[in-house]
Amino acid sequence: MSDDNTSHPAGESGNDPLSELLRQLGIDLPAGGMDLNAVLGRLQSMMAQAQAGTDSATGIDWTMARRTARQVAAALGSDPVPSRTQRTHLADSHRLAESWLDPVVSFEACPAPAQAWSRAQWIEDTMDSWRTIVEPVVTSIAGAMSSSLGGQAAAELPEMAQLTDMLAPIMRTAAGQMYTAQLARAIGEISTEVISGAELGLQLLSSPRVVLLPTNAEAFVRGLGLPDEDTLMYIVVREAARQRLFSSVKWLAPQMLALIEHYAHEITIDTTAIGDAIGIEDVSEMTPAKLAELSERLQGRLFKPARTPEQEDILARLETLLALVEGWVDSVAHEACAQWLAHEPALLEAVRRRRATDGPAEKIAGALLGLQLRPRLVRESARFWQVVLADRGVAGRDGLWAHPDLMPAADDVEDPIGFVQGERHGEAEADWDSELAKLLERPDQGPDPASD
Repeated sequence: MSDDNTSHPAGESGNDPLSELLRQLGIDLPAGGMDLNAVLGRLQSMMAQAQAGTDSATGIDWTMARRTARQVAAALGSDPVPSRTQRTHLADSHRLAESWLDPVVSFEACPAPAQAWSRAQWIEDTMDSWRTIVEPVVTSIAGAMSSSLGGQAAAELPEMAQLTDMLAPIMRTAAGQMYTAQLARAIGEISTEVISGAELGLQLLSSPRVVLLPTNAEAFVRGLGLPDEDTLMYIVVREAARQRLFSSVKWLAPQMLALIEHYAHEITIDTTAIGDAIGIEDVSEMTPAKLAELSERLQGRLFKPARTPEQEDILARLETLLALVEGWVDSVAHEACAQWLAHEPALLEAVRRRRATDGPAEKIAGALLGLQLRPRLVRESARFWQVVLADRGVAGRDGLWAHPDLMPAADDVEDPIGFVQGERHGEAEADWDSELAKLLERPDQGPDPASD
């Protein structure tokens, strides 16, 4: 293809095949031939129209994502603004929870007052964090779409391959808009399940504070067969402990998000699935309805299940870190609540069951990242923190969070006795069970809450 006005001879059908393909992209050409400058001008116009209202780097319209997520949440059930009674009850529970935590945690309480939120408020506040997580995924999908559709175009007409780079911004916008539908649906659905601000184990909130979603929390409480007031109190204690950890350990939340972002950069997109679902002619029909339809076609098919060795390493580190956070929360909540809540063991078990049966964290990770997250180390992590507490006390236990290099590895979590004795996994000669019993044998300590 040259920069001069060029006419291409008609094919058997009487039509210029390149012109026909460009017309499928919404570019009408004059009967006498093709003016490349006009083609490029039309492409630029298409780009400007497609990118209106979207983030130029990802093609995602974040305003639309927020609005759609809220619509999804509203469609799944009533989302009332928390009542004055609910807000007052949370404030009272929060004050009590912090007084229970003070003796058993070295980290200071979050200075921000507790807040009762609707699902819509949770969506609004966490959207910027979702943005950090999913942008690398959109970039990968856009690249895969460009490659897939460019390959289709080149197969139909070799000259079209020269326009592939020109189509890249359109592909990015199409990928962003298509993924927005999936993103909004997943966030909207998960907002109906999370019971507290950081229940997912990640600090998605814009700033550390204790947040409860009363509508969801009360739905979780119903049917447990446990006292409602005790259960809600236990939830508040757990969330207050998490927020103490996140607000005091400054590296923790950024490192978690960085691991997820790194994992997302390595995601392999299934170009075969994209090619099967999307044709070159679809590019000229980038309406919201069309892109939502394409998103439905690709639901569950975007990501290749195979992981690279680097992804496996990232996933192992992320699972260990999530397990250490939740195990620490399990252990601290036990220490704080055991003498005040008679049903504390049953409450802990209810939380574990929720975590084990495809909880909110696993659902959102699978929907948005193709990430099958199974924090299998949480029970071992709770036991690890109990052993470290018995050996080093509250300050020694919490001091491990001072720097990422001090944190235990997965092998350490599985061998806490070796860790506290300064030995590596498998080198301890003492019997594990007897050593654990000695460390946990304290007059004020009940049975190990992490034991099966």
